[in-house]
Amino acid sequence: MKIKKQRVVKIIEQLDAIIAKMEVDEAQLQEILQAVDDKYAKSAQNLVNYVSFRSFDVRVMQKYLKNLGLTRFVNAQSHIKASVLTIRYLLGLVVEERTKDALAKQWSVKEGQKQLRINTKNLLGKTNSERRVRIMVTQPTEAAENYDLVKQAVEKGMDIARINCAHDSPEVWSKMIANIKKAAAELNKTVKIAMDLAGPKIRTGEIVPGPRVLKCKSQKDALGKVVALGHVIMVSEADYAATPNTLPIASGDLSQLAVDDVLKLADARGRKRKLKVTTCENGRVIAETEKTIYFQSEMVLRRKADVSLELVVGDLPPLANAITLKTGDKIWIRKEQALGSPAEFDEDGGLIQPAIISCQMPEVFDYIKAGDRVFFDDGKIGGFITDVDEGVFEVEISRARATGAKLMAYKGINFPDSELGFFGLTEKDRTDLAFVAAQADIVNFSFVNRPQDVTELYEELRKLGALERLGIVLKIETQFGFENLVPILLEAMKTGNVGVMIARGDLAIETGWENIGQIQQEMLSICGAAHIPVIWATQVLENLAKSGLPSRSEITDATTALRAECVMLNKGPYINQAIELLDIILSKMEASQNKNEAMLPRLSSTLKVNA
Repeated sequence: MKIKKQRVVKIIEQLDAIIAKMEVDEAQLQEILQAVDDKYAKSAQNLVNYVSFRSFDVRVMQKYLKNLGLTRFVNAQSHIKASVLTIRYLLGLVVEERTKDALAKQWSVKEGQKQLRINTKNLLGKTNSERRVRIMVTQPTEAAENYDLVKQAVEKGMDIARINCAHDSPEVWSKMIANIKKAAAELNKTVKIAMDLAGPKIRTGEIVPGPRVLKCKSQKDALGKVVALGHVIMVSEADYAATPNTLPIASGDLSQLAVDDVLKLADARGRKRKLKVTTCENGRVIAETEKTIYFQSEMVLRRKADVSLELVVGDLPPLANAITLKTGDKIWIRKEQALGSPAEFDEDGGLIQPAIISCQMPEVFDYIKAGDRVFFDDGKIGGFITDVDEGVFEVEISRARATGAKLMAYKGINFPDSELGFFGLTEKDRTDLAFVAAQADIVNFSFVNRPQDVTELYEELRKLGALERLGIVLKIETQFGFENLVPILLEAMKTGNVGVMIARGDLAIETGWENIGQIQQEMLSICGAAHIPVIWATQVLENLAKSGLPSRSEITDATTALRAECVMLNKGPYINQAIELLDIILSKMEASQNKNEAMLPRLSSTLKVNA
């Protein structure tokens, strides 16, 4: 390639402008930079330098540098000023500049990457395998009672166990933690415990419970042939925990059963069914069926060879109910905390009353107005407010599955058009924080919107004597939090071991589905510049965790997570299969990929250094 000096001079002029901007911004923000903890001093400076750099559109420069075989700055977040000065010096040689003043000592490429590794290890702990990216796994309620479930998760590759304080209770959390620590010790592995503060998350209220039944069915292929028998685990009522496929037996001696025994019953629909015993061990009996069975309380199971042996099913928990919504339907959101219910119709199918559900944060009624958009359950259901009254507002559904979307209790509600005045720690957060500070390794701080939110958390942790010990992950879930990311990080760097979670579910709704791709890339770059580890969260391998079968797009999404330092998986019946697959994907891909290459236009105009 023929080098045109005039072109090189233009590139040098832009680099000089970038360097000058870095120096001006450093001087203007000197007070803020001096306030950070010593261990973050260079990281904070590099972050400010990166924001200065990204205030320029360098895409033309990138293309030219690529043709010269030089760095394009795509992976230079952790050492941006050193890269800019080095390229400036090399291009100066092309136009016969001999000065080396531009190579004044800066944080080198190696040092910047090393600092990120150190910060990651301090926050997330060492990995239990050769892979760089950690795996965080949300613990279901069953993890409190089902030790084998937890142990398998650790065996499959879980590095960090996540407990969400929005669900369950301190008693359940304590049991979860005990099982996690027991499994880690037994397998000689390190597993960090992270606990999410619920934050001002707006959720749906409870719904009238469903029937008290347990469904057991086989799996069939496309031709209707059974490929896996349905199974049920029978235990005494005293040993019962509400876990999938487990049936409590209120009376009858399970110890009298043997392998190959056949049990007869009439299920909840009155259909005659049979179960064949396959396993008898440790007070548990596992039986299989080829046909679907609906079990209910007080149902009687009799041994075919000896009908005198009767097993009576104990109390089953009610199934979680749901409200089915289609496009064009209306739903009332109630301020009062009362059980929600599906729509009511008359005998001719005429609507008597729309579906109704309560909002667990009634304060939203002070901020919403007709015309505002509303999204439920990570955006799976969408609509807009048509009417607002003192105690209820009406939403017309404009987006849902054609066959109907199911809205359940405790699902998130987002109001992207409403300026809600909710910030910082809730009263529940303050109460839960005492438990978290005593029992966890990491606190995940939900809905961080402003630097003041970080200050408030630090003050509470300082009172609890946990600020220096506890790792802190800032969950960015709103447009406001994204816009304030740089000042939030600079405030967080005043102390502690800090990370950022990109909560893509809420963030996509808040910022728009069409923008989330760019936004998550910008967040990764900004955190990389600050040497702050990132947790990639929301819906990673969700189909696999919930249904046992991953989608192709999920696999691609999982590989994209290699740009982060940790990936979070959510709970589901097949969560351990999801952990195993993610461990394989990350381990294989890390051999050939570290960071993705990207073009660098100016950062979004909404990003700022000062909040």
